[in-house]
Amino acid sequence: MEQEAYGEVFLINKPLEWTSFDVVKKIRNTLKIKKVGHAGTLDPLATGLLIVCAGKKTKSIETFMGQEKEYTGTFVLGKTTESFDLEKEVVDVADPAHLTMEDVKKAAAQLTGDILQVPPMHSAIKVDGKRVYESARKGQEVVMEARPVSVPVFEITDFQNPVVHFRIVCSKGTYIRSLARDLGNILGVGAYMASLIRTRTGDFRLEEAISVNDAVELIKSRQHENL
Repeated sequence: MEQEAYGEVFLINKPLEWTSFDVVKKIRNTLKIKKVGHAGTLDPLATGLLIVCAGKKTKSIETFMGQEKEYTGTFVLGKTTESFDLEKEVVDVADPAHLTMEDVKKAAAQLTGDILQVPPMHSAIKVDGKRVYESARKGQEVVMEARPVSVPVFEITDFQNPVVHFRIVCSKGTYIRSLARDLGNILGVGAYMASLIRTRTGDFRLEEAISVNDAVELIKSRQHENL
């Protein structure tokens, strides 16, 4: 956590199943100020580094959001879901038993560098003024345009078929769930994201982060000292 007189940046290790806004709301209510926001959404089923800015530090949010991100996690081959993660029901696609580590690495190489990526339907992107996940929940089809993103690192760190362990470094706007989908499509067996941890944003690292509870206790202890 980094503190300055005119504002504060909290590095939070977001808990599983919390939304990013849940974390912001908790910090906001504890600080008792309205000016609190986060610098880059983490899905409820993801954990790891969430940057929360308070006070005048909220002016830095756009800068933080534009910085490079790093993730680790797992994909599962042979199955997929409508959301490409565990938010939706898992369905079988094809048996991945024949695939080797070399096959997976070659597929990942095709998704490395400057690429065009179609965001998932279950995402917060707005199309025609509406968030696409709202349309998806109503069963409405939305045409998603491919967008340029950068994935300088797509490393396969382990492969215990059907589970792929990865480390990814990527630009703002990259969806790891979409990389799971595209990896599964290249391999011809389908895939979904089973777990995701954000380990870095710019120069901020997960090792520096604290829990939501620790952040709350820290704020309360300061408030008590100032009484």
